[in-house]
Amino acid sequence: MLRRIIALSIAVLLAAPGWADTRRPSHCIAIADATPGVGYVHKASWTAPVPEYSVRIHYIAHASFLIQTQGGLNAVTDFTGFVGSAPLIPDIVTMNHAHSSHWTANPDPAIPHVLPGWGPFGEGIDHHLDLGEMLVRNVSTDIRSAFSGVEDNGNSIFVFEVAGLCIGHLGHLHHMPSDAQFAALGRLDVLMVPVDGGYTMALADMMQVVERLRSSIVIPMHWFSQAGLERFVLGMRDRFDVAVIDGPSIEVSLRDLPDRPTIVVLRPDYLRASE
Repeated sequence: MLRRIIALSIAVLLAAPGWADTRRPSHCIAIADATPGVGYVHKASWTAPVPEYSVRIHYIAHASFLIQTQGGLNAVTDFTGFVGSAPLIPDIVTMNHAHSSHWTANPDPAIPHVLPGWGPFGEGIDHHLDLGEMLVRNVSTDIRSAFSGVEDNGNSIFVFEVAGLCIGHLGHLHHMPSDAQFAALGRLDVLMVPVDGGYTMALADMMQVVERLRSSIVIPMHWFSQAGLERFVLGMRDRFDVAVIDGPSIEVSLRDLPDRPTIVVLRPDYLRASE
């Protein structure tokens, strides 16, 4: 039934005058106002099969996450060239270049799809990679450049649409997104958010971003100390539930999203060949 609703919504939008000229199909935008009602699997090995209609999210380190599909696609966010001792060649990697801990100049040439979050200085970049089981797109935002300047469109918020879910990674976000940028993101069921409180945005401002997106699952990343992580969690717990997971991974499905927005704390862990 959900698939029929999604298909109908997209068909109506594509039929609207001018739509095909300005927007490409995205179920996260098409049904942005139809978010449903999380099933967590603790300590699930990243090498195990992903359950039907689910996605596995494994927090690798800093701002890098492994996103795995049931069909075997592997995407790594803010890819630095190192994911651990495992001999994994991801299908897709995304990168942002605010700092060297978010990208690499020399990604393995065996990686089929390398998506930088920037283009020529100030021009940004546009990605819309449809692999059938997963759609990856981006929304450009600004970052601080050398000598306290601004690089327009130098960062990307990447969105991964898979298994009916809309998963957003804020990258190295440096400012409150505009209304147009929020609209371009659409519904985000799962959100990876930097909570360092300074290198990206002041914590109070980042909390406003999280509050506006109102994602069902919010995963803190880019934290440099337990105290910094706790400041974010304590600042949000009156509005969001909190779940602390004893491990780096969760498995999420659209049917099991929590009724109340939830901060899900994962413990980063590099990928190991022995798992």
